Amino acid sequence: MDLALLRTFVTVHRAGSFTRAAALLGLSQPAVTSQIRTLERQLGRPLFLRQARGVTPTTIGDELAHKAAPHLDALVEITETGLDEESSLRTLHLAGPPEFTAERALPALTELTGEDGQGYALRASFGNAEETLEGLAAGHHDLAISTARPRGALLTASTLCDEEHVLVAAPKWADQIGSGEALKTGRSVKRAPAFENVPVIEVHESLPFVSRYWASVFDSRPAAPGTVVVPDLRAVLACAVTGAGLAVLPRYLCAAALERGDVVALHEPTVPPLRTYFLVVRTGTLAMPHIARAHEWLLRAAAGWC
Repeated sequence: MDLALLRTFVTVHRAGSFTRAAALLGLSQPAVTSQIRTLERQLGRPLFLRQARGVTPTTIGDELAHKAAPHLDALVEITETGLDEESSLRTLHLAGPPEFTAERALPALTELTGEDGQGYALRASFGNAEETLEGLAAGHHDLAISTARPRGALLTASTLCDEEHVLVAAPKWADQIGSGEALKTGRSVKRAPAFENVPVIEVHESLPFVSRYWASVFDSRPAAPGTVVVPDLRAVLACAVTGAGLAVLPRYLCAAALERGDVVALHEPTVPPLRTYFLVVRTGTLAMPHIARAHEWLLRAAAGWC
């Protein structure tokens, strides 16, 4: 059986779409369709059910993918290992949210780019979860960091770490609202009326961080609209330090400011809100040594982040 046909088949099976598989393989959609039809004729069985959006594997298709995929991945590993021996420089393409990628992932991965880093070149791009996962699925990235767990067989996710969120503001606001023991120990009333008149700093008009915090901790919605809206959490922190209002920030991002006293925690619930990050790859690409090593490196580094 032609290995090229099996490779195309496994790619379609993982992608769930002829169109997406064609993009990953660098082929036209008609070429992918033709190869799948050829394989179906050789086997005498249909491998996919065509639907309005993508394809669904038949029982035979699932069985063939289960048997063939590990062997194809092993062949890719052999090929990539051979390439690594011939070329000292491999490029890793990483995508993720700007703040977490810049503050956590990139400093960890740049350790692989030095003289003893076994020839890594690193390229990074920033985006939200939808953008990074779409780019990964389309083959634009090798690794993606996402706050959403992907669905389907094309992408495989590993839990990277949990991010604790903290409600902060400049000290003047803590003094103004009377941030005493009730607020610090989490015994404040459920609706948090003390915060209702404090301006809000956020990354979007929908107040994603503040709304999530309010729902989790106070079982309510924030009363104040966004006063300052900037599309980067580092800018949110800078505005909070100047006294522009309250903000909800990842603890890792504001830890130094909290230690210096530039901002203070307005509320410390017993169970703080968390957000989970996932490290995502296209299924099968961990057979490539440079991707596998970076993947393992990030998972190890993340153990010390939380």
